[in-house]
Amino acid sequence: MQWNHGKLIAMGWSDTEELICVQENAKVFVFDMFGKEKESYSIGDEASVTKIVEAKVFQSAAGTGVAVMTTSGRIFLKLNSSKTERKLPDIPNSSINCSCWEIVTEGRNSYCLLGREREVIKLFPGETVGTITANLFEKPHDRIIMISVSYNHQHLALYTNTGLLWLGSVDMRQKYCEFDTGRKDMPLQIEWIMNSDNSEADAVVISYPSYLLIVNRNADRSDFPYDPIMFLVAEMDGVRIITQSSHEMIQRLPKCVENIFAVNSQEPASYLFEAQKKFEEKSYKSDEYLSMCRDKIELAVTECIEAASFEFCTETQKSLLRTANFGKAFVLGHNPDEYMRIMRILRVLNTLRHERIAMPLTFKQFSHLNPEVILSRLVFRKHYAVAIQVAKHLNLPESWILEHWAYHKVMNDPNDSEVARKITEKFKNPTVEGISFCNIAEKAHQAGRDDLAIKLLELEPRASLHVPLLLKMRKFDRAVASATQSGDTELVTKVLLEMKMHMMLSNLHMTIRDYPLALNMYKKIMRETNRAGLYGIYNTEDDQKAIAEFHFRNAIESKDLESNLSVIGNAYTQARCTVEAELCAETSRLFKLQKTLSTKYNASLNGLSVHDTIEQLLRMGELKEAEKIRSDFKVPDRRFWWQRILNLAEQQKWDELEKFSKNKKSPIGYEPFVEVCLKYDNAREARKYIPRCRDNRKVLWFIRASYFEEAIDCAFEQRDLHSLYELQKKESIINDRNLLAKTCNCIAMLETRK
Repeated sequence: MQWNHGKLIAMGWSDTEELICVQENAKVFVFDMFGKEKESYSIGDEASVTKIVEAKVFQSAAGTGVAVMTTSGRIFLKLNSSKTERKLPDIPNSSINCSCWEIVTEGRNSYCLLGREREVIKLFPGETVGTITANLFEKPHDRIIMISVSYNHQHLALYTNTGLLWLGSVDMRQKYCEFDTGRKDMPLQIEWIMNSDNSEADAVVISYPSYLLIVNRNADRSDFPYDPIMFLVAEMDGVRIITQSSHEMIQRLPKCVENIFAVNSQEPASYLFEAQKKFEEKSYKSDEYLSMCRDKIELAVTECIEAASFEFCTETQKSLLRTANFGKAFVLGHNPDEYMRIMRILRVLNTLRHERIAMPLTFKQFSHLNPEVILSRLVFRKHYAVAIQVAKHLNLPESWILEHWAYHKVMNDPNDSEVARKITEKFKNPTVEGISFCNIAEKAHQAGRDDLAIKLLELEPRASLHVPLLLKMRKFDRAVASATQSGDTELVTKVLLEMKMHMMLSNLHMTIRDYPLALNMYKKIMRETNRAGLYGIYNTEDDQKAIAEFHFRNAIESKDLESNLSVIGNAYTQARCTVEAELCAETSRLFKLQKTLSTKYNASLNGLSVHDTIEQLLRMGELKEAEKIRSDFKVPDRRFWWQRILNLAEQQKWDELEKFSKNKKSPIGYEPFVEVCLKYDNAREARKYIPRCRDNRKVLWFIRASYFEEAIDCAFEQRDLHSLYELQKKESIINDRNLLAKTCNCIAMLETRK
C-alpha cells in the first residue's frame, strides 16, 4: 500500500479490522485490510489549524475512536459513529508540557489521563478544567514518562524516568504496589496481562530493547532476554509478543491447566491424566491413579476438557481430550455435549491458527467474538472454502458465504459464461437454501455487467424476485415475458406501469402485443386512466370491433348515442359484426321515428326502447302508430298482445279489452286476460275469460277469482278430487256451510264411482 497523503502521525486497528491512519492536519483515513480506502473524516477545524503532534486509536463501548493532541496542548476525541468531535477540558498550568497521555473508557464515556512531571491530570468531557492527582509515588522521581491502562480500563500503570513502576486502580484511589525496575533506559511499551479465568489484570509486561520484564501486583518480577525488536499487543486474555521472526503469547496460567501439569500436583485431573498415560502404556499403575481420583472423576473430566480449550499445541489438546474421553467412561450418565462442543471448536481454532489463515485466536476470544463474526472475517479475507467447512462443522448456515463468494466472482472474473456456470454448479446443491440469484444479479448490474446479470436472472425461478431487477435494467421485453408467464396480474400491472413511464407508446404497444395477458391488463389500465391511449391501441391493432365498443361506451356515458350511431355502425360493419351493425341501423331508424312522433304528438319519446315507445303510444291512444312500429321493428305478437292487454287493463277499458279478446285468437291464450283483470280487482270481468282458459287451469282461476261454486262444478265435471279437497279446506276456513256441503257431496259421489 503506497501512502500518498500528508504526514502520518499514528496508525491503529478498529474493532472491525479496519486500519485507521491519522495525519498531521487532523484528517483521518480508514482502509480495509487489503489497503482499499473506505472513508475519511476530519477531527475538526481547530485541530486541523493548530496541527497534531500525537494521536491514539482506542476502543470503547460505542466503537473505535481517535484521540489527538494538538501543538497547543488541546485534546480532541472522535468516535467513528459520531458526527462531531469532543474537546476535552483545558490542562491546568498548561505552560508545562505533558510527557505522556492515555485514553480511558468508562461506560460510554471516554476521558484522558496525562502525565506531567510528578502529576497525573484527568480530563473528563463536560468539565471546565482537568483535575490533578499528585504524590502517587513514595520514592523520589522527576517525572512520569509512561502511562498504561489495562484492556478492561480498570487498572493503571505509571512509569517514571528513574525506573519506578506504580500499579493501581484507574481512579488512582487504590495502590497495588510500587516497584523499582532498576533500569534507567526508556521502556518501549507497558501492557497489562489479563487473567483468562476472571478477566482481571494480574501483572504488567514491560519491553526494553532485547529485554522483557514481567511484574505482578505483588511486586514479584520475572526477566526474559528477548529479540531487540518487539511489539506488544494487549488482549482480553493475555499479551501477544510479535517480533521479526516469531509470534508468542504471555498468559496467566489457567487454574485447570495448573491443576493438571503442576509438579507434584495432587488434583484429581492430574491423577486422571497420569492414569490415562499408564493405560496407554498398559501399566497396572493406571488403576492406582484412577483409585486416587475416582471420587472426583467427574470434576477431573471437566478440568481436562477445559484445559484442552486453553492449549495451542495440538498434541497436548489430543492428550487432554483422550484423558477426558477415558475418564467419562467411569462417570455414570455423563453428558457428552460439552466434550463434543469443545472438540468441534478446537478443530476450528486449529484451522484458524494455521499460517495460511493467520487468525491465532484463543478459545476465550473465539467465544467472545462468536462464530458468526469469525465466519464474516474469513469471508472478508476470501477464505471461502474454509468458511464453508467451519459453518458446516458448527452447524451454521452456509448460504450467505456462497453468496459472498458469488459477489467476489462477479466483481473479479471477466468471463460471463464461466462465472454463471460456476455459480450454477455451486448453488445447485440441495443443501444450499435461501440463496437468491437476484441478489447476485443485482451486484453484476451495479458492476456494469448486465449480460451476466441476465444470465443469472434466468436461473431464478421466482418471477416476483427477478422482474423488479429486469425493470431496473430497462429490460422491458424480458420483464413483461416473465411477468405474464408467472400469471401474477399484480406483477404484470407493475411492469406495465413502469414501461408506461419509460417507453414511447408505440414501442410499448409493439412490445406487449405478443402477450395477451399483458395486452388485456394494459387495456384495462388505459380504460381507467387514459381513454385516448386506449383508442390508440385499438387503431394500432385495427380492432374495429373494439373501436365500435369504445365509441359506444363513450356515447352512452356522454348521453349522445344518436350522433355516434353511424360511426359505431360503420366500425361494426368493417369488423363484420352483422348483427351489431343491423342493430345500429335499426336504432338509428328508431331515433328518427321517435323525433317525428315527439314533434307530431308533442310528447317525449326520444331515447326510449321499442317496447317503451309502443307502450307510450298505447297510453296516448295512438294504436295505429303502435301497430306500425310493431310491424316495422318486428315485435313478436305475444309481446305486443301482452302490452295491449296491460295497457287496456291499466286504463280500465274493460269493454275494449273484451272486444280485443274477440278480435282474433289470442297468441298468448286467455289466462293473461284473467290475470290483468284480477290484478285490478275486477273479478267479474275475469269470469268472462276463465271459460276460455285451458281446462286444467280453470279451477285454479275460479278459486283465485273467489267463484267457489263454479270451481266446485268445474272440478266435479273434470273429476278432480285433488281440487275438491283444496276447496274443502278453503270453505272450512271461510265457514261457508252450503259450499262445504256441496263439496262434500261431490267428493262422495266421485269416490263411489272409483
